[in-house]
Order: sequence, then structure tokens, then C-alpha cells
Amino acid sequence: MRSLSPEESALWRRVTASIRPLSRDANDQPNEKPSEKPEPVKPQQPLTRRPLQPVTALGRTRLGTTLDSSWDKRLKSGSVEPDRTLDLHGMNLDTAWRAIDDGLERAIDRGERVILLVTGHHRPGEPPVQRGKIRAAVHDWLAASRHAADIAAVRGAHKRHGGGGSLYLILRRR
Repeated sequence: MRSLSPEESALWRRVTASIRPLSRDANDQPNEKPSEKPEPVKPQQPLTRRPLQPVTALGRTRLGTTLDSSWDKRLKSGSVEPDRTLDLHGMNLDTAWRAIDDGLERAIDRGERVILLVTGHHRPGEPPVQRGKIRAAVHDWLAASRHAADIAAVRGAHKRHGGGGSLYLILRRR
């Protein structure tokens, strides 16, 4: 980004000095005239990169996506082979939480990058049948996990890996 030339700066100051705020109330008109010598415009600070944040309940970081486009393309096409699969079928909430925590710990210790987390599809049912509790809680668990800082991204799995009933957990490189 280049700086404004002295002529451009003078022109910009004249333009900004002529601006009056809009008002929704017709009786609320500013009584002041723009000053002859407007305040000089201060240059903006250059943008700096912020550090990556832990995973949120939506499964993404606060900055949005943390994977480059090649990762996302490979995940969407199903060409990524998971290093580990965690199948949560038949588990209750407590055992599923322990299985996720233990599986993440082992994967991190072994330097694995892609975990396939099989939660099962949400199948709506009328009470007293309650289904999909694990699937509903997984993003919150990951965000609150002691391993949250090691998770780079959470994405929906490709159809060949379970589609809507599975998630890819991408771990950060060590």
C-alpha cells in the first residue's frame, strides 16, 4: 500500500472536511460549519497477524479457517486417509468423552494428523427416544478439551468416510 502524495492528501482533507453526519431526525441538523483547517489524517497502523485461537463450539477457530485450500480440497474430495478412527457407536456420553480424550492423546503422541471421528447420524425421534446426544456435544467437548490447542480444524467427513455421521479432526503439526 502506498502513501498519499501531498496533493492527494490536501484533496482528501478537503473532501473529509465537507462531510456532515447523516441524521434520521430532520430537525437534528448540525449547526457547525466545517473548520477551515481540518485535523491532519493520521496514517493507520500496519496490520499484524494475530496468533491462532483454540477451536470454538462451531468447530472452527475464531479467525475462521486454519487450513490452506489444498487441505480443504483434499478433505472435500475424500482423498485424505485418516491416521486414526474413533468410532463412538454404542457409547454413552461419559465413555464417548473418555474415548475422544484418550484417542486424541494417543494421536498427538504418535504425531498423527488426521482423525476420523465417527459419531453417527442424527436420527430424530420422539421422546422418550433420545438420539444424537454425542453428535450434539462433540464440538463443545473439543473446544473444552485439554487438547483444544492441538486441533487445527474440524471438518465434516466425505461420504466415503461416513459423511454427515463423521468428522475429520486435523491436528496441528508439531
